[in-house]
Amino acid sequence: MKHIKVGENTQKLATGVIVVALVGIAFLIGLYAGGNNSDSNAYLDAEQPQSVDLKPVWKVWNLLSEKYAAATTTVVVTDQTRVWGMIQGLTDSLGDPYTVFLPPAESELFESDISGNFEGVGMEIGLRDKILTVIAPLKGTPAYNSGIKSGDKILRIDDTETSGLSIDRAVKLIRGERGTEVTFTIFRDGTSEPLTIGVIRDVIEIPTINVSQSEGAGLRDDGIYVIALYNFSAISQNLFREALRSFINSGSNKLILDLRGNPGGFLGAAVDMASWFLPTGKVVVSENFGDERKANVHRSRGYNIFNDNLKLAILVNGGSASASEILAGALSEHGKAILVGERTFGKGSVQELIKITDDTSLKVTVARWLTPDGKSISDGGLTPDIVVELDGDKFVDGIDTQLEAAAEYLKSI
Repeated sequence: MKHIKVGENTQKLATGVIVVALVGIAFLIGLYAGGNNSDSNAYLDAEQPQSVDLKPVWKVWNLLSEKYAAATTTVVVTDQTRVWGMIQGLTDSLGDPYTVFLPPAESELFESDISGNFEGVGMEIGLRDKILTVIAPLKGTPAYNSGIKSGDKILRIDDTETSGLSIDRAVKLIRGERGTEVTFTIFRDGTSEPLTIGVIRDVIEIPTINVSQSEGAGLRDDGIYVIALYNFSAISQNLFREALRSFINSGSNKLILDLRGNPGGFLGAAVDMASWFLPTGKVVVSENFGDERKANVHRSRGYNIFNDNLKLAILVNGGSASASEILAGALSEHGKAILVGERTFGKGSVQELIKITDDTSLKVTVARWLTPDGKSISDGGLTPDIVVELDGDKFVDGIDTQLEAAAEYLKSI
């Protein structure tokens, strides 16, 4: 298992949507350790760009020092705090919600996620059209059990409006001690009024995979085998291999891989899983760095244990992000699977974590994920071959319209 070593200067992240408010789930959705471990100290002696005039910055600094009258004497803004604010303003100017500066408190929060602090609410959030949005609540977590759904737009966290709020600052508001409550005001498509949902924070047990017949997975009566994958954690590769063994032993040749609500995980896990279906050397995903650097191509390891007799459908929805989109996109574009459900989230950027000082960090977008056919995952996500909305009323009665649509397709071919 690869862990980010926080003391190292840089680490690359392929975040499922960013560290976000699994809020205490340590594998950090979409974590990809390694990559270009450049030394951030190399930038310390860089000269000021000749085209940049920083005089207005220092003019404002001095004016604030001389003239600003704080609303209360209880709040003390130090010079160091103002430096952190300047850097945050610099990253905010890029308009990229995934490029952020982490001052000491936020950096400590990030590092606690990495090291294994599992208290939180158990959901993934991101920015869609500049609105804080739920990507997916993990099954069985407080967020899931409280009725929060993929696609919910978060308008307020307790009494704080989320307009203009960065993901990392939202995470800080959502995080808290086990047993305490956080209240979300959300807007859900199809409703006329905002909803208020209170969630009690807890220790998060991360589900990974499900092949249990009692929970709608495993071998169905119609001969179709269902594997539900909830994340791409470090242990998911071995669990997926065991699930595939169970599928083969069942004698079925029809498989549904359910990636709905799966916000992502380790890139290596997605590449490894794709390798069970693809020959050696087939492109799984590429990291596009722009025109300055050659793309980094991740290829199948060539386990390729299935022949053309395999019938595979992959279920996706708006909660399928990052590594889910990588796996689904690769198997779809190589003709190994058909996608069923709803359009995926569209999180296709790669972040690198760089230590700025001993207690601050910078997360910066360094690349974009491209499918084997060169499609940017960030450009609207993946559109299923068979578009089917989940019928909520039927789902309550135990009928999964998306799952049944995938099953009907597999039985027809």
